[in-house]
Formats: sequence, C-alpha cells, structure tokens
Amino acid sequence: MAKKRNIIVGQSGGPTAVINSSLAGVYKTAIERGFDKVYGMLHGIQGLLDEQYIDLSTQIHSELDIELLKRTPSAFLGSCRFKLPEIHEDKAIYEKIFAILNKLDIDAFIYIGGNDSMDTIKKLSDYAIITGHEQKFLGVPKTIDNDLALTDHTPGFGSAAKYIGASTKEIIRDAQGLSYKKNQITIIEIMGRNAGWLTGAAALAKGEDCAGPDLIYLPEVPFEIDKFLEKVRELLKKKESIVIAVSEGIRLADGRYVCELGSSVDYVDVFGHKQLTGTANYLANFLSGEIGCKTRAVELSTLQRSASHMASRTDIDEACMVGGAAVKAADEGDSGKMVVIDRVSNDPYMAKTGIYDVHRIANEEKLVPRSWMNRDATYVTKEFIDYINPLIQGDYSPMMVDGLPRHLVLNTKRKK
Repeated sequence: MAKKRNIIVGQSGGPTAVINSSLAGVYKTAIERGFDKVYGMLHGIQGLLDEQYIDLSTQIHSELDIELLKRTPSAFLGSCRFKLPEIHEDKAIYEKIFAILNKLDIDAFIYIGGNDSMDTIKKLSDYAIITGHEQKFLGVPKTIDNDLALTDHTPGFGSAAKYIGASTKEIIRDAQGLSYKKNQITIIEIMGRNAGWLTGAAALAKGEDCAGPDLIYLPEVPFEIDKFLEKVRELLKKKESIVIAVSEGIRLADGRYVCELGSSVDYVDVFGHKQLTGTANYLANFLSGEIGCKTRAVELSTLQRSASHMASRTDIDEACMVGGAAVKAADEGDSGKMVVIDRVSNDPYMAKTGIYDVHRIANEEKLVPRSWMNRDATYVTKEFIDYINPLIQGDYSPMMVDGLPRHLVLNTKRKK
C-alpha cells in the first residue's frame, strides 16, 4: 500500500487582508499535484500541539468557496503568536509535534507568516534533519510590515498600503473641510514597530487631487521632538490644516518609544515585543499644549490589516502565487526554505517566485533605506513611491450580499 501524501498548513502572526489567498493557493495547488489530504492547523503551531486541526476538504467544496476564501480577511484557520523553544531546551515539544505529523501521514508542513513564523520553520526543519524525519518544511511570506529579508515585498503589504493611502487621502479632505480660520493638526498613527514601510505608504495620498500628508515620520531614524515642534510651527504659518503620519514605533535617540512618554507599556508578547499604542495621542496632546490649537489623533489600528474591501489585485494574486509555490517546492523535495517574490521589472511591473534558505530570513528585518527618505527624514522619496506603487494596483471586488461583503466562515464543528 502506497504511503499517504498529506499536507498540513497553518497561519501565524498578525492577520492580513490576503493571508487567506495564500491558504487558497496552498489548498488548490496541493489538490492539483495529487496530495491526498490538506489539513489546516487551528491557531497555528499552538493549536497543533493541542491536536486542533481540520481536513480542509470539509470547508472548501467548490471554486466559489476558494474565491470567497481569497476575499476573506484575517486568518481563516486562526492565528497564534507562539515561540518554539530552542531544540536543546525542550526536545519533548518537538517529539510531540512530530508524533502528530507522523500520525497524520504528513509529507509537507507549510506555515504562512512573518519573521517569527519563519523562526518556527527554521527550528522544525533543523529538528527533522537532526532526527532523520522526512517531512518537508516550507515558509510562505506574510506580513503587512513588509520587513522580511530577501523577498522584494511581502503579501499583505500592498493591500495595507492601498488602504493607508486611501484613508490618508480621506482624512486630509475631512480635515480641510473643518479648518476655516482656525489651525488644526491631525496625526495618523500607522503600524510599524521597527520598519516604516506602512507609514511611508501615507505618501500615496499625494497626487493631482490631494497634496498628501505634510510630514511622515518612520521608525528607522530617531525622532527629535523639539525639531518636530519647530517643523509644525513653521507649517502653521503657511496653512491652517496639517496632517502628519507617524509610525507607532518611532523612538527617541535614547531608545524610548514615543508612546511610552504618555503612558507605560505593560504588555510584552512571547517574542519580547512591547504592545505599541498611543503615539499619535501623545503627540496630539503635546502639540495642543505647546501650540494651543485643535488637534486630533487617528489610530488606524487593525483596520489597516483587515480591509479586504480595499485589497489590491496584485497583492491577492501574489499571495495565492506564493502559497502554490510552497506546495510545488515541497513536492519537489525542498525543505527549510521560504518562498520569496522577486521583482523582474517595475514598468511594466512583473514578478516571479524564488526560494531561499529560511536561516537567512528568520529573525532578520528589512528596513526602509535611509536614501528613500528626505534629508531631515520627514518624508519619503520618489524611489519609495516607485517601489510601492505597483503593489497597490488593481481591485478584487468583494462578493456582496445584502450590501455587505460575504466571507467564508470556518465550521469548527468539523475538527480533525
């Protein structure tokens, strides 16, 4: 009797508008390439440890379901933020994982996620080599932060950037309509702990019908609050309404996050990341006290990563493409790798998939180059816009029911 060839796929880390498009790419390609079953981990590796998984054929019954899945935001299977210990620290946890994989006749393990998720792929593939297990381990890139090394960009980033550009444009128009004969400052807080790719996307609002934000501050360069105040004062001499985009992760030269100046940051996740919130609120209160004008803080928060109604077609298509490429790589014997997107040309935009050793990617960060910011680091350059613009192109219309987008819903009663 021939050995069963099954795949298991999980989602990890912060959700995006297109993470489920990668899941759709994994499922569809696995079926096309003759795998017997495609299992889905519920809540990633953490759920797998509790033996929480489903046969995806109980959830996806047609091409229509696949199309709905591609249009469904957040993690369909559920996500997690779970850090595997180092192999020498706790071999028992690895033995448990591989016992489950063996029980399910898993040939390939595919994990859709960002930096921390690639750390999981690295450790599992290393353990398989050490112990002689035959499963293949492949990473599929996902993060709105766009900070994964070696890939030109990450699925999820383009759609989030599109939403940020559109929202910034709308916030600017809203502020202009209320600024007659009075100064008003609006500060938009955008996700990005150490990398400012998303915050820079606010510059997409600039065009023939919009002047764009007045200032953009990325976390790659230390934030100088005195110079910030001076810049704002200068702008208020020229215009009544000012809109500023800031990363949640901007920090002072001494390493303190700006959001920590207003209140303490108590929550720290298992990867050592502080929960960042309140940067815009602190700066708005600071400017109000120093200048005495009306200020408003706008925190885009989770809206920027779940706006599937604003998804970029380029992003949806590439997310599906990298999911399928991971299955193909596993089927051809690769392991301990992550699929990447290589940009072939910018005009016209063309991209293809590649594959790199996950050890070169896990726990590394790709930051916005200093040369893609202006001299005083208060805006991004044309090079930044030329890089990001192709990634927001095209639309992927939701399937509307009763005036609202329809999503695919997980039936959790059909576990295992």
